Amino acid sequence: MAELNKTGVEYTEDSIRSLDWREHIRLRPGMYIGKLGDGSSADDGIYVLLKEVIDNCIDEHMMGYGRQIEIAIKERTVTIRDYGRGIPLGKVVDVVSKINTGAKYDSKAFQKSVGLNGVGTKAVNALSHYFKVTAFREGREKTAEFERGVLIKEYKEASSKENNGTLVHFIPDDSVFRNFHFQEEYIENLLWNYCYLNAGLVISFNGKKYVSKNGLLDLLQRKTNQDELRYPIIHLKGNDIEVAITHNNDYGEELFSFVNGQFTTQGGTHQQAFREAFVKVVRDFFKKDYDASDIRASIAAAVAVRVVEPVFESQTKTKLGSLTVEEGGQSMKAFVYEFLAKELDNYLHKNPTTADSLKKRIEQSERERKELAGIKKLANERAKKANLHNKKLRDCRFHYNEEPTGKDKEAVVLKQNNSTIFITEGDSASGSITKARNVETQAVFSLRGKPLNCYGLTKKIVYENEEFNLLQHALNVEEGIENLRYNNVVIATDADVDGMHIRLLLMTFFLQFFPELVRNGHVFILETPLFRVRNKQETIYCYDEAEKQKAIKKLGGKPEITRFKGLGEISPDEFSRFIGEDMRKQPVLVMPETHVQQLLEYYMGKNTPQRQDFIIDNLRVEVDISDSLPS
Repeated sequence: MAELNKTGVEYTEDSIRSLDWREHIRLRPGMYIGKLGDGSSADDGIYVLLKEVIDNCIDEHMMGYGRQIEIAIKERTVTIRDYGRGIPLGKVVDVVSKINTGAKYDSKAFQKSVGLNGVGTKAVNALSHYFKVTAFREGREKTAEFERGVLIKEYKEASSKENNGTLVHFIPDDSVFRNFHFQEEYIENLLWNYCYLNAGLVISFNGKKYVSKNGLLDLLQRKTNQDELRYPIIHLKGNDIEVAITHNNDYGEELFSFVNGQFTTQGGTHQQAFREAFVKVVRDFFKKDYDASDIRASIAAAVAVRVVEPVFESQTKTKLGSLTVEEGGQSMKAFVYEFLAKELDNYLHKNPTTADSLKKRIEQSERERKELAGIKKLANERAKKANLHNKKLRDCRFHYNEEPTGKDKEAVVLKQNNSTIFITEGDSASGSITKARNVETQAVFSLRGKPLNCYGLTKKIVYENEEFNLLQHALNVEEGIENLRYNNVVIATDADVDGMHIRLLLMTFFLQFFPELVRNGHVFILETPLFRVRNKQETIYCYDEAEKQKAIKKLGGKPEITRFKGLGEISPDEFSRFIGEDMRKQPVLVMPETHVQQLLEYYMGKNTPQRQDFIIDNLRVEVDISDSLPS
């Protein structure tokens, strides 16, 4: 007799189901590419697909084959061509469609490779509406085409005049990645990182070339503003390790860490080893027991290591878990410390001016920290009392910084990655979002009117201003973004002049005191519809004038048109559509060449006449043409 489970359903042999590789990837994509997303976040799945294919090209380059990679993205179609050895022709289909198939299990062939699990291109194949691969090898070529991981055509091997290498075309499946779009800025950052870690490699993207001659030195030069550096960038290279270090005037730490050419956005053992080793070497050099936070305050640094068979904490390889550099060999901590203890110590002895500038920066941070200590204590006590009955924050269940628990950790991690806090203006807006939100992953922080313009103020104001202090506590970023509670910080304001002003004030707050939040792609602007166009049969929500005109034309006749001016005007039932799976949000991006302080000074400083002239010169007056449409 078959047993019944707690829900009364029979549990028999028929209950057991085996999924093939394609079905499993499509059913549980989060296991393979992290979150899905629509392309508005740098860690969305469409960029992971792109990266998985490029990683294979990079591995070929690292093995000494191919100095050029060509990438083209036209609308939603991705084309990637490398000039490595090319997939062995008899294995073209297997390599992109059979799980655990690849050359990287033999560490002699790919000893310090990025991808070691034989999953990468299979995930791209399974999650693509269309996938085509062609291998060119020794004057011959072989092509195969797939749809959602299913082989639809395998071409016969043929002669070819092409140079050796692999050509991949794919179109991400829009039933998996809904309403997706590629953000060019994210792709550019991805490609630059590949170039910095592979000096001399030339990557072409939509006709534009990316190449680096000086590795991590070039990275820091691009990521920092020369005028704000306290001393010239220190650039050190050794066997399987490279670092670049400087200090600037920003708050917080800006660290970029890499393993075997992979940008580990969430750090890991190598990044922590660098943070600890840098503190120890500096203390030993100056023979002073400086506080670690003072040594690392305002640091901008990059560290890249190469290890044998790296262990990552997820398939997307965003955090390194390896404790040793080689299997059973030297610990990561000892490896990084020994390198810095020798090379950084030598550099500081040979460059006393740089050493003196570093010392002054550390001692300035020490003074600032001590000045803040008293205010900080009072502010934190106020924040603790407020947290007991904080009406400003309506929290969610899952948070970005927590260790996943429970049986289904993959599902928990997915929810943590989707954790979002909406920063709203006033009670009406926060009320609509609160009623419509997903209580598991979406929190709401309600502002009272317009926040303070904090441009030019010191961090002291963050503690003295109750609203700013409560916001930093809600985000949990007081000591840096390592413990950030929400992956997505979404500014949700009305689509009017006051709403735009509040956006600017909040962006100024983040750029002034927590720039790493913006640089790491955590800050967004919520897009909500400006118009609702409907008749008795259909309702269409429109985000701009062009969409409105298109909707009017589609519905015909005289549809009812509603203009939403404030978030409070949108009912909770309607609002749930705009903050769910199809939520539109624009990332707040700071390009490396942007001089943040100059930007803030111009738009948020006291140069009112210049701003007034700019507004007058660029003023646009839009006329609502719907009133003049023929009836």
